[in-house]
Amino acid sequence: MDHRLRTLGFVAIAAALGIMTMAMSSRSLPGGADLAGPFADEGYPIDDETVIARCARCHERDDEGRMTRISYERKTPEGWQTSLRRMVALNSLRITPEEARQVVRYLSNNQGLAPEELEPGRFEVERRMIDYTYDGDSDVEFTCIQCHSMGRVITQRRTREEWELLLATHRGLYPLVDFQAFRRLGPPPEAGPDGTPPDTRQPMDVAIDHLSAVFPLDTPEWSAWKATMRPARLAGTWIVEGHEPGRGPLYGTVTITPGEAEDEFETRATYRYAESGDEVARSGQAVVYTGYQWRGRSNPGAEDELREVMSVDRGWNEMTGRWFSGAYDEHGPDVTLRRANGPAIAGAHPRALARGSAGVEVRVFGASLPGSAADYDLGPRVTVASASVSGGGAVATLRVSVASDAVIGARDLFAGGASRAEALVIHDGVDRLEVTPATGMARVGGANFPKGYQVFDAIGWDDGLDGESGTDDDLRLGRVPVEWTMEEFSATFDDDDVEFVGSLGADGSFTPGADGPNPARRGSRNNVGDVWVVATLPGAELERPLRARAHLIVTVPLYLRFDPWEGAPPTRLVP
Repeated sequence: MDHRLRTLGFVAIAAALGIMTMAMSSRSLPGGADLAGPFADEGYPIDDETVIARCARCHERDDEGRMTRISYERKTPEGWQTSLRRMVALNSLRITPEEARQVVRYLSNNQGLAPEELEPGRFEVERRMIDYTYDGDSDVEFTCIQCHSMGRVITQRRTREEWELLLATHRGLYPLVDFQAFRRLGPPPEAGPDGTPPDTRQPMDVAIDHLSAVFPLDTPEWSAWKATMRPARLAGTWIVEGHEPGRGPLYGTVTITPGEAEDEFETRATYRYAESGDEVARSGQAVVYTGYQWRGRSNPGAEDELREVMSVDRGWNEMTGRWFSGAYDEHGPDVTLRRANGPAIAGAHPRALARGSAGVEVRVFGASLPGSAADYDLGPRVTVASASVSGGGAVATLRVSVASDAVIGARDLFAGGASRAEALVIHDGVDRLEVTPATGMARVGGANFPKGYQVFDAIGWDDGLDGESGTDDDLRLGRVPVEWTMEEFSATFDDDDVEFVGSLGADGSFTPGADGPNPARRGSRNNVGDVWVVATLPGAELERPLRARAHLIVTVPLYLRFDPWEGAPPTRLVP
């Protein structure tokens, strides 16, 4: 559908209901209540000239510099970016990319989230597809997740009035939400068995009460972070370790240099996928918002461009997060960066060493690694016969033997003054398999919408010293080579999903089928469905092949995406 037609449709619906988008200059709540009263003791003054120049047309500024709506909420950089894109799409905001970036930077730094506030919702900004269960009110969670993840909610902070206005905006833009979750359908609730009066509030009113209490505008965490927040000093060399589904572990280094502003950086990364030996070189730029929220982009414009979303620890010595790409942000590794002050160990490959193995080649990845076998200690009953280094000390190649009576378990690795906890694991065989993720989701596409891919890994496990699966001493051995197949998931009788939903590669990567009706399928159905993804580990040393499986849901594309119409200024604001 044309973006302009879709936008006009939204506005027409909102106008018909008499509920506009609420990003308005009026200072009144529904019913005529004056915003100045409820907000008198809250709200953040805004003094940035760009924000005022571009936003004051719709957001009135009071005598203390507070602007309607804007001053009464806090968000991540992605949250502020989404707000700006909505203003472009629905309220005819004209703004240059440079101005838009300044607006996002100012609001993210002055009205962002503290690290402790963001932590439970990092999966949202890191674009992780995970099974998440909200620790708070499950009814409130149900109200919100009918249209988006709970991460969208818990990465915001608002006044009560702002939570009310947010739900009113939802009802104006998406009137079906009343039937989906916002209002109660059916008879009113009855009193409890003990005579407790029923809760007659509508679900949306329950949500407002809960969210305004749990996610208020002002919090002790934000006050404490604002007091100590400053631009992070990150220049230097960092070691990087990561894991990418379908490709396995990666190790290397990232060099960070200062950019034009004190919160901007330039990066050069080189790393290697340990299993394949493939080497990658990347260069990019990043901005660190709110003193800790790294948002970067490497190899911009290239086919292998990646977005970088990481959190910087308080000591500026470690960053963790995810680098990703794809139409649905599904490709890319989880990464951890640590400062390399002298010798440093990122990891070792292979990580799992069998008891009784001799002359095994083990590569240690890091920085300034020593070249003598005497400098390496892999623990009791593990012998290092030789060592050599390459890449200026970035890779050390060891020849290792493990005694047949070595105790199974994780081993710390020491090398020339550097150490890495549980860098290796000694085991006595693969006892069981696990397919990750346990539940995956892909989206059909290719004809009218982009495809959404899903990649699976097969993880081997040793039962540990107690010999029992699923106990605390089980040893995770990492990825193991398996044969991948698909089997029918019996959700609908005789639907033959395995034949139509897509194909599974030898590396565990699933490619979905095309979107739209399929004439080859009974009733010209589309290619959505459910299948089992099965990993099988054959081997003569096994009494029987080991198998494990995961559930894969192949569903429809995202038909509704909030993008500005063609011809609008670029709105990719976060690097």
